[in-house]
Amino acid sequence: MAGAGRTWIARLTPPADGTVTALLDLPLGLDVWERHPDALVVAAPEGVLADLERRGLARVQRWATREEYEAQPGAPPADGDP
Repeated sequence: MAGAGRTWIARLTPPADGTVTALLDLPLGLDVWERHPDALVVAAPEGVLADLERRGLARVQRWATREEYEAQPGAPPADGDP
């Protein structure tokens, strides 16, 4: 169930008492696109994002679905192909 749903491009921010490293250590199989000192940009299924929010492990800002992101002009392909 945790992996169910559409895939979102999202920004994950750890809670005040958490760290980005702690988010990376979670066994969630996140597709990390960017790592910043205070946040991660990831591609993750809705179920995983909802679980992070429900458990208070991260604040989640959903930016776009993967399909919406890839449809934007100039967006690089998510699969890494040029």
